[in-house]
Amino acid sequence: MSGVKNMKTKVMLIAAILMITTGSSLGADWPQWRCQNRDGKSADTGLLKEWPKDGPPLAWKIAGLGGGYSAPSIAAGRIFGMGNRGDDEVVWALSETDGKELWVTRLGPAFAQRASQGKEGPACTPTVDGERLYVEGLGGDLACLQVRDGKIIWQHSLTNDFGGRIPTWSYRESPLIDGDKLICTPGGEDAMLLAFDKMTGKTIWKSKVPDSPAGESGGSSGGFGGGRRGGFGRGRGGFGGSGAAYASAIAIDFDGQRQYVQLTGRTLVGIAASDGKFLWRYDKPANRMAINCSTPLFHDGMVFASSAYGAGGGLVKLSKDANGGVKAEEVYSTTDMQNHHGGMILLDGYLYGASGGNEGGALVCLDFKTGKVMWDQRESESAGRRAKGSVALADGRLYYRMENGTMVLIEPSPKEYIEHGRFDQPDRSEQPAWPHPVIANGKLYVRDQDILFCYDVKAK
Repeated sequence: MSGVKNMKTKVMLIAAILMITTGSSLGADWPQWRCQNRDGKSADTGLLKEWPKDGPPLAWKIAGLGGGYSAPSIAAGRIFGMGNRGDDEVVWALSETDGKELWVTRLGPAFAQRASQGKEGPACTPTVDGERLYVEGLGGDLACLQVRDGKIIWQHSLTNDFGGRIPTWSYRESPLIDGDKLICTPGGEDAMLLAFDKMTGKTIWKSKVPDSPAGESGGSSGGFGGGRRGGFGRGRGGFGGSGAAYASAIAIDFDGQRQYVQLTGRTLVGIAASDGKFLWRYDKPANRMAINCSTPLFHDGMVFASSAYGAGGGLVKLSKDANGGVKAEEVYSTTDMQNHHGGMILLDGYLYGASGGNEGGALVCLDFKTGKVMWDQRESESAGRRAKGSVALADGRLYYRMENGTMVLIEPSPKEYIEHGRFDQPDRSEQPAWPHPVIANGKLYVRDQDILFCYDVKAK
């Protein structure tokens, strides 16, 4: 009898260990744009705190992905991404172990973007949700695929089916999965944002964002808010006439209400998750060119968003008004954080991100609640050691990828810029290194068009 009890104890112990290890592995996945919470923070731990002189060791690399700027997503042992291969826009899956291609699916014809920058291929990071994968192509092809084999389950055209207007630099958002909904941004007059049933592709609601009357600015409560960028067309909606820009939406909870927050071509906007009702807007972070790319950040009832081209960033505090609506009141605005498309990290009350547009820029640290500049890398380093880029966080270190391809490991500190290693990515293409770095399960992933590099950053 005691032998049976001992056997049961061993089985339970093994099961517990398996649950813990499996949970740890899944917890360190990177299943969508900017990781689990869309804040750029990896759950990975036990990573190198300092890199060797030549950088961390290369585990493997694979070529043949196709052109594009799609950063990978990683989930349950697979890596997912998108690219243009010849005349086709495709979705691919690789083995997390060695990068071997598992499947590739044609989404549609490669979209012929007229603008030169970024035309090499799609920029959407696929969103993994259990056994399904969600993607959005440059021309607005939205699709749900099976994770195991890439079979398309359902598909929509944001332009043909919902009146979406393709931005000048094409659709570049990554679909948001929230509960049973998929959220995306067609940018149409009657469908600025859309909610689909993620399983069937059936439309749940369409959200229309009202124009703001000329002469007003700032936030609003369930009505109109800043008139600088309302409407469609160049000069009002920016280049291309689309209401959509290039950012990806986030889901937030405020005062018992679920909202979707998105930086569109015109404004930063809050939408009710239940029915798509417009709640509030804040115009200052959206530049006049409608080239708004960075994902907003939410913390402690406040939302920060930023863009380049002179606009900069702004922080708004949300509150309920007397009628039960939502107000977005400006805390501050700043041109010290003009985040182009490299994203920002909020850590311990401080904001880290690159500031600068086409003219270049560098990493900056701001006090999140006040906008005070804690340090600006441009003031302390030569031009050869700094450049604007994209940023992610893992195990207490910032991973900063400059547009020239240099990778840097940084200790976040509001007091000073502290670097713990850098290396130059080999086999650089002629295109900017725009795909964001991804850190999952002890590995750093760096994409450069046709090639994906996998570096071992696990501490030994």
